[in-house]
Amino acid sequence: MLKRNGLVSSRRKRRRTPLHDAPLESALQANDLWCADFKGQFRLGNRNYCFPLTVTDHFSRFLLTCEGLESTETEPARKVFELTFREFGLPSALRTDNGVPFASRGLAGLSRLSVWWLRLGILPERIEPAHPEQNGRHERMHLTLKQETTRPPAQSLLQQQERFDRFVDEYNHERPHEALGQRPPTVLFTNSVRPFPNRLPEPEYPLHDDTITVQTGGHVRLGGRRRDPQFFLGNALRGQRVGVREVGDDVWLVSFMSLDLGHFDVRANQFFEGSYEPPTERNS
Repeated sequence: MLKRNGLVSSRRKRRRTPLHDAPLESALQANDLWCADFKGQFRLGNRNYCFPLTVTDHFSRFLLTCEGLESTETEPARKVFELTFREFGLPSALRTDNGVPFASRGLAGLSRLSVWWLRLGILPERIEPAHPEQNGRHERMHLTLKQETTRPPAQSLLQQQERFDRFVDEYNHERPHEALGQRPPTVLFTNSVRPFPNRLPEPEYPLHDDTITVQTGGHVRLGGRRRDPQFFLGNALRGQRVGVREVGDDVWLVSFMSLDLGHFDVRANQFFEGSYEPPTERNS
């Protein structure tokens, strides 16, 4: 009634992060699945904010890193992950929530960080919004971390990091875990057999018809020439090489690494995310 009489204005619909529709991975051994998250930010004694980025191994509960950052921006987080990968190797999958820098509102929820993971052969997976229990082991660790390192907080980020480092050492090597038979995580954790590569491998698409580089604006030209049809994939994939394969009459499947992004219909001049069925009159 208020809306009909012009007394309230409609709020614009916000674009949400696309849901991760694949089933969540299970971990049968160390490095099958890692979990990552930013524990809620808090103010230090000097009134600056601290954003703790944490990574654990799902199988062993081993706390791989806890690094206090000044923000949730992509590049500082990427450096933390690189140091962690160099020290422990690469996991098969990495589970996060839907926040930045792990995900975006773009195509397939991809962010620059998750695109980098895919290039490394790591499968990104995301829990459902408002379902932290899907990352319950990691959240439980956060509760202990908060109680033992942030109450009260340290004066500076450097002093806070010293607390985090002591916690990581005790958590991994001394603290018994009930779910592990009263053993510390280090008993079950071993480094990954997949080392961090010295050079990022280029994507290969042996089953596709062509490989095309995404332009700086996030667009792809199907034939690579200026007069060829183009479509938009998003900024997270700019500069990356995607595979294209004709799967129907002027319908092309577009893939990045192991992820099928969607289909480009040349006649409709439109990109469709996910599965796509061309108009029936074209199939007759």
